[in-house]
Amino acid sequence: MPKSYSQLKAMLAVTRASLIAIFRSPSAVAFSFAFPLIFILVFGFLGGTGNISLRASFDSTTDTTTYLYKAISHIPGIHIIQKSEEEINEDLEKGRMTAVISIKKNTETASPAYFINLKSSDAVNPQNIQVLRSILTSIIDKMDKKLYPNTPTIAAINNNIEKIPGRIYRTIDFILPGQLGFSLLSAGVFGVAFLFFSLRQTLVLKRFFATPITRTYIVLGEGLSRVIFQLFTAIIILVVGYYFFHFTLVHGFLTFIELLVLSFLGLLVFMSFGFVVSGVARNESAIPALANIVTLPQFLLTGTFFPIDNFPDWLQPLCKILPLTHLNDAMRNIAFEGAHLTDCWKQLGILGIWAVVGYTLAIKVFKWE
Repeated sequence: MPKSYSQLKAMLAVTRASLIAIFRSPSAVAFSFAFPLIFILVFGFLGGTGNISLRASFDSTTDTTTYLYKAISHIPGIHIIQKSEEEINEDLEKGRMTAVISIKKNTETASPAYFINLKSSDAVNPQNIQVLRSILTSIIDKMDKKLYPNTPTIAAINNNIEKIPGRIYRTIDFILPGQLGFSLLSAGVFGVAFLFFSLRQTLVLKRFFATPITRTYIVLGEGLSRVIFQLFTAIIILVVGYYFFHFTLVHGFLTFIELLVLSFLGLLVFMSFGFVVSGVARNESAIPALANIVTLPQFLLTGTFFPIDNFPDWLQPLCKILPLTHLNDAMRNIAFEGAHLTDCWKQLGILGIWAVVGYTLAIKVFKWE
């Protein structure tokens, strides 16, 4: 009796053939591996520590009645955060915030009227602290000239900055998760869209129908090849970042594995967008335009190169809706802050919602012929 047809073996054969084709494709290697790695190498060699964001908070003992407090609060270059003292200390330790500002009235002498003290941590970029000091000095100088011309100065900044221990936050700790996320997004959208459109146009899918393999296993086989290739790319990016540029993996190998799991989940979400694009596109030349509609806003607005806090307030809600924002946030939380996948339930939940929306649309628009 002839052996029964193995759908699993057929799927693995499709996966193997597709994986070989991906490695032979210059565009697939460039978008998924070369471009992100080039950015990582550039920012890695630039070096430096800390974040680009200038975020601060006021100490609970600050005199909020003074005009100085109001002037600092309304400076566009300083993003004032209002949180509990415990949350503020946690942000300082993890480099999320530049400093805590304390404004206290001078009760001993007539001048200066106020003392400004800064509290920061070792995780904060020293340049950011210097920029903050420069902004505060500029505010004081303007107030002295306009409002208090007859006094030596309205306030003095304490040169001794109180610092709490904190993990050193390097530029690579911000850039690498963003570039890895961009690599996953590009592979999921461009890779899947071109792949299935090409299979349909070259009648490869039609030839598959002449074999006993089912449509489900065709999709699984092709999708699995994309997942294997992209996870291989993720491994290389993480290894290069860790060994050459000291990218932080708080819990070592466990963090590495959790980042790979998160990469897998993110890729599954982004592949749904690729299925939609391949189904909507009427010809091959339409794929880049449609794919860029999905990828370009996320590349620019999701914290790939700089924090979304730097955007105007009216734009930030849009940034926080996009799926790549939450993948980037989850990766940074796991890699640098020591969170686990179970701690990233909010980000994973939003990615899950996008997955449901994406695959629902994909089922409706995907074409086999």
